[in-house]
Amino acid sequence: MEQKKNPQADLNKNSGLFFITGLVLVLSLVYAALEWKTYDDSNSYDISMNVQEELLEEVPFVEFKTPPPPPPQVTPEIIEVVEDDEPIVETVIESTETDQEEEVAKVEDIIVDELLEDVPIPFDVIEDVPVYPGCENNSDKKACFQKMLQKHIVKNFRYPEVEQELSIQGRVSVMFVIQKDGSIGEVRMRGPNKNLEKEAARIIDKLPKMTPGKQRGTPVRVPFSIPITFKLQ
Repeated sequence: MEQKKNPQADLNKNSGLFFITGLVLVLSLVYAALEWKTYDDSNSYDISMNVQEELLEEVPFVEFKTPPPPPPQVTPEIIEVVEDDEPIVETVIESTETDQEEEVAKVEDIIVDELLEDVPIPFDVIEDVPVYPGCENNSDKKACFQKMLQKHIVKNFRYPEVEQELSIQGRVSVMFVIQKDGSIGEVRMRGPNKNLEKEAARIIDKLPKMTPGKQRGTPVRVPFSIPITFKLQ
């Protein structure tokens, strides 16, 4: 005779439900264990442990004693007067006012020694201009001086070959001084090119000796300046 199973007695029927239920219970217990917190009893905590032992020592009291103020100075009752044996020199201020009876010297009677300083006198303001050779009998010696100087520059002018090939042009400002003996000195140039400056200096060095300029009849140094233009035709 074949034995039959009762379907209600089958244990595998609700195995899935049992598994899920057990899993939920296990996870709930694990979560509760992780979130469980404990707190210490506040009454059993000794707050005196936070106080350092060094603060419990007694601080000695120090008393500072200030010194008493100095006694006031007593002025002497008797003042002694010491005599000064050294004589006192008095300053006597004499009057500089003139008396009506005092004779006043005339201007013509006063002799003034003139100090002739070695100061150059400009060409435009000097009393007697330097005289260029050939201008001795000319009434306007300034105009004659400038005219003869221009002729001298044109006569001795020579354009440097290198600057002429390179088409270098420009104006050279020349300044020189006519000395007390009529010679030419202290020549200075300023131009766009060194060779043009040398040529201008060569022309000035060829100037003849002149009659020196005079101020109050005394020979003086006279500075003079003139431009020399180098221009290609």
